[in-house]
Amino acid sequence: MGMLVSLVSALASGEAMAALQRARTTAILYGFAAVFVLCGVGFLIGAAYIWLAARYGPLASSLGFGIGFLVLAGLILVIHKLTRSMRSRRRARRRQADMTALGVTAALALLPALAKSKGGAVIAPALAVLAYAIYRENAKPKPRKPDQEDTH
Repeated sequence: MGMLVSLVSALASGEAMAALQRARTTAILYGFAAVFVLCGVGFLIGAAYIWLAARYGPLASSLGFGIGFLVLAGLILVIHKLTRSMRSRRRARRRQADMTALGVTAALALLPALAKSKGGAVIAPALAVLAYAIYRENAKPKPRKPDQEDTH
């Protein structure tokens, strides 16, 4: 049995090392691709600046590009701030559901052991009721939409 375990673990660790090597190679290639994309975008921005400078003048083009980049930065920050609260609420709901599932699973896992012990006939149903109460407390109903009649 021990020989089989060592053989399986050697195979698994070899596969894990190969997967790690592939992931590292992929990350390096994506890094190089990202550098080249950034260079390409930089040259396109430079070309747009040269074209606008020839058309409107260097001062107007510089002001336009500066204001444009500041507006883009502001939009990114505003969008991040608006979505941050939604993400935190979603994480809290997921964490609550995970804790509820863990509590119910632990309680249900103890039921067979308690049923075999002395007094298990009393403790097991009480534990089941407690697990159900925990579940009901943490499973909040979804808010219902107001009916058309309620809004008039």
